[in-house]
Formats: sequence, structure tokens, C-alpha cells
Amino acid sequence: MQFHFNWHQLSLIAGMHFSGMCFRLHEGAIAKEQVVEFLQALVGHFRRPLLILWDSLQAHRSHLVRDYVASTAGQIKVHFLPGYAPDLNPVEFLWAWLKRHALANFCPDTFAELRHTARGKLKSAQRRSVIIASCWQQAELF
Repeated sequence: MQFHFNWHQLSLIAGMHFSGMCFRLHEGAIAKEQVVEFLQALVGHFRRPLLILWDSLQAHRSHLVRDYVASTAGQIKVHFLPGYAPDLNPVEFLWAWLKRHALANFCPDTFAELRHTARGKLKSAQRRSVIIASCWQQAELF
């Protein structure tokens, strides 16, 4: 069997709390502008102080993101995970679940089909507290 498809990069930006998550999918790598847009959406959605645990992605450490966080007057607190520590990041386990379980053996014809299906699977995971709980449990942060 031959399958020809020019894969693009699909990136996930997500915020997880203990009983749910918010997410956005982006074509290509996550840029600093998209990080700020996502933080603005989280602030508008939760309307309470947020503690953000981040890896050391360049976009997370950019001046634009730091300036936005500073402008929230304490609404957002940021702490960085150690160097390379995907095992401490619950969003990494969500991404792994999506790729290895929800989309396992899925063979889309187009990038749009991949994006649509991935979004649907993530929306389904939002309603399945066992998936969210397992991501936190595997991260062993608490």
C-alpha cells in the first residue's frame, strides 16, 4: 500500500485545569502572538488569577509574552518547568493521547481533514474527566 501526503505541522496550545481544558490547534509552530492571544482568551474565560506552568519554548520567553503577562497586574503568574521536562507537563500527555490513541491508524486525505478530526477528538476529551485526570496523574506534579 502506498500513501502520499505532504504533512504539515499541526501544533496544539492548551491550558489544563484539574477538571478540564481549553485548547487551540494551529498550523505550523506556535508563535509568540498566538501565545498572547491564547492567554487573553484564558483570562476572559476564567476571570480569576491564573497560574501558568510552561516549558521553555522560545515563544513563552519572548518579550511580547512577558510584557503581556506584566500588563495583567498579577492576573497571570508564570512558572517555568525545568529545562527539558516533558514528563512534568500534563499537556504533553494530552498531545500523546491524541496522537497515539485518538488518532491512531487515522489516515486523512487532507490537512483540513486531520485538523477537523483532531479538533473533534479534543472536544470529546474535554468531556471525559478520566483523560484529563490521567494527564495530571502521569505528570506527577501534585
